[in-house]
Amino acid sequence: MASRNRSREAAGGRAQPGPRDGVRDARGGPPARVADPARHAPDGALVQVHDLAGRPRGTGFVADHHGTVLTSHEAVDGLSRLVLRTAGDRRRVVAAADVTPLPALGLALVRTEGLGVRPLPVTTRDRIEPGTYVRIAAGGWREARVLGTTGVTYTATDRFHLLGDALELACGTSGRDALRLGGGAAGGPVVDIGTGAVLGVLGTALSSGHSDVGFAVPLRRTDTGPLTALLAENAATVPAYGADLNLAGVLALTATSVAQDGPRSASGECGDARAVEGSGPYGAPSVEPDVKPVERPAVTRAFTAFAAGRAGVLGLVGAPGSGRTTEL
Repeated sequence: MASRNRSREAAGGRAQPGPRDGVRDARGGPPARVADPARHAPDGALVQVHDLAGRPRGTGFVADHHGTVLTSHEAVDGLSRLVLRTAGDRRRVVAAADVTPLPALGLALVRTEGLGVRPLPVTTRDRIEPGTYVRIAAGGWREARVLGTTGVTYTATDRFHLLGDALELACGTSGRDALRLGGGAAGGPVVDIGTGAVLGVLGTALSSGHSDVGFAVPLRRTDTGPLTALLAENAATVPAYGADLNLAGVLALTATSVAQDGPRSASGECGDARAVEGSGPYGAPSVEPDVKPVERPAVTRAFTAFAAGRAGVLGLVGAPGSGRTTEL
C-alpha cells in the first residue's frame, strides 16, 4: 500500500515543490506544472469550530456571501451551541437553530454573520479524476492526491450512515494522523491545486477497509435540499475558473473582456465600459458604460424564445463593440 501515500511535506505542514517545480503524473508520467498552492489554500479561509468549553471540533469554510459555513456533520454533532473562530480573531457563538445538519451526507451548514471571511468557490465537476492533486487542511496545509471514490460509513452519535462515493485521499504520515478520528481535520476543505475550487469536505469519522488513506465527502448537487441551494448560490456568486468555471467566473471574465474590447468612448479611449473590481453582481467586476445602450427588440425576442424553448445553447454573435456583452 506504499504507493497510496506519496505526499511531500515539510516543517509547518507546507508542501514543498518537487523537481522542476512539478508533481509526477498519477500514471508515472512526466512532472506536471501546478499553480502556487499557497495562493489556493489561504489560512484566512478557514473557520475553526469549537464547543463552548473551547475544545476544537474541526474546521469549515464560508461558501457564500451571506456567511454560510460548510463543514462536516461530525464537527457539530451533539452540540447545542458552538463557537466559530477565524484567523482574524473574530468569534461568534452559534445556536443549534442556526445549524442545518445533513448527517446522511456527512455535512452541516452553519448560518453566521460578520465573520469577515471571503467565500471559497466550489467545484462544478460531477467527477473528480483519480490522480488530481489537492491541498488539505490537516495539521497545516498539506498536499494530497485523489485516489478515486469508495463507499464509506459515517459514524454519527445516533446511528451509522452509508456514503457511497467518498473521495479517497493519499497523504503523508502526519496528514494521516490529523485525518484520524479526533485528529482535528474534520470539516476542512479539499482544495484543487490547479483551480482553487473546493472538491470536498474532510471527514475523520468516515471509515472503510482502507486504513492508510483519508476520506472526504464530495460536493455535488444531488437533490433539491439546502446543500444544492448553497452550491447553486456559490456557483452564481463566487467566481471559479479553469475546469471549475462557473456562472460567476463567466460574468467576471465577460466584464473584463468588454472593458478591453468595446467601442471608443467620448474620451477616445477604447472600451465602452470600465470594470470595477468586486462591485458588480455576484462579486464580479462591474461594468460602467460610457455609451448609452441601444434597445434591440429582435435580440430580446430571441432570448425570450430560448428561455421558453428546449434548446441547450444560444449563440450571440457580432463584431467587437456591437453590444454582445451588454445584451448578456
